Amino acid sequence: MSHFSVTLPSGESWTPTFVQNINEDTCIGCGRCFKVCPRGVLELVGLNDEGERIAVSSDEDDDDEEYEKKVMTIAHQALCIGCTACARICPKKCYTHAAANA
Repeated sequence: MSHFSVTLPSGESWTPTFVQNINEDTCIGCGRCFKVCPRGVLELVGLNDEGERIAVSSDEDDDDEEYEKKVMTIAHQALCIGCTACARICPKKCYTHAAANA
């Protein structure tokens, strides 16, 4: 089984790796990855004390009492282009990526 790869204009071969998982235990919900993702793959959610996901309001008056912490999630995995910008900017190294099979 081979991986999908692209030949760049320089002649170099590049294998895109696509987001597979975000470690919610180490994610601090800072949103850096959300800001650099060019395709809308990610979404910030709140986790309550029972680990249930709660929608996070984009309002400044967001009621933080509903959840224990915010974490990033993969909302639209099929939109990922394999650039790994999210993983490169993540201060906690929460991301797992994998190459697609051709």
